[in-house]
Amino acid sequence: MYQRPQHLLYRFAICDRVFVIEEPVFETSSSDFYEVTMVDPNRNLWVVNLHTSQNACAAKTNTSLKELLDSMIHEHSITNYLSWYYTPMALAYSEHLKPIITIYDCMDELSAFKFAPKSLGDWERRLFSQADVVFTGGYSLYKEKGKLHHNVHPFPSSIDYAHFVQARTFTDELVDQGSIPHPRFGFYGVIDERFHISLIKELAMLKPDWHFVLIGPVAKINPSHLPQSANLHYLGSKNYKELPLYLAGWDVAILPFEINDSTKFISPTKTPEYLAGGKPVISTSIADVIDPYAKNGLVHIADNPEEFIKAAESVFNMADKEKWLKAVDDFLSNNSWDKTFDLMVKLIKEIIEKKSLSKNNKTNAYV
Repeated sequence: MYQRPQHLLYRFAICDRVFVIEEPVFETSSSDFYEVTMVDPNRNLWVVNLHTSQNACAAKTNTSLKELLDSMIHEHSITNYLSWYYTPMALAYSEHLKPIITIYDCMDELSAFKFAPKSLGDWERRLFSQADVVFTGGYSLYKEKGKLHHNVHPFPSSIDYAHFVQARTFTDELVDQGSIPHPRFGFYGVIDERFHISLIKELAMLKPDWHFVLIGPVAKINPSHLPQSANLHYLGSKNYKELPLYLAGWDVAILPFEINDSTKFISPTKTPEYLAGGKPVISTSIADVIDPYAKNGLVHIADNPEEFIKAAESVFNMADKEKWLKAVDDFLSNNSWDKTFDLMVKLIKEIIEKKSLSKNNKTNAYV
């Protein structure tokens, strides 16, 4: 998935070395080793995979991962660095590091996700105690995490506008989508416990002439539990470059999320992407979609089949789509990954400067 971490870290890699430590790989063998792979020869971006035995206890596993991480850092002469976290669980084998500053980019309330480790909450509290700054993936998450740290800043989903605006002009039909009749209601993303399966099932039954195109991997749920009918089309995973091409062929883009603990604080990146592609959007009542998108008249909110059908009919009968598109573009004009990156860097530099000044003052006091 090419999402927030990729957009941001790819930009850091323009001028600085970036090493992305992925989730540990657990092997049947007892040997421990790591792999470092360059992602792009035009960027200073490497992916690091730490391999360790799946049969070891948690303490032994974390010790092994710590040693592998230390070896990788030594081999690549990494000295002055920032530690950037997307999961608190990584602290279990990296807590000993001495970065210039520590950043926690908190995209979601991970503890509410299905199969989340019971220890995640404890590790997050430890990460909060070490972090110099916390970024959040949306405003609702900011309100929650702002209670736990002194330096929290909201950075809702940004948009690669030039990429997704291609959907407005692309006219060729893709092979696996071209034969699907209209109207098409499309979704791309991970199909997991957050996906509103029952809503899609009921809509498919009530509106057999409406077709639902669902793109993305199935995770943490049994694929056999997904509804099946002639107007439900599961096209599997697609890469980031292809998404505007699929989006172009839809009549309406949808965000059919369950309303539960796992979606309470999400801020779907798909919202501005769908809008940049020029597609009307129907979403369930996700807080960070309601405000600001629905409040600005850019998306429709529907939590049940009746509301969804009413919203869809409203879309089909839209009197002035050009006026709506102008409002969309005006809203998105102030939203980009470049701007988000620049604001984050500004905050990071301020923290580094303050810490450097504080260190110098302490040194001077002992002269």
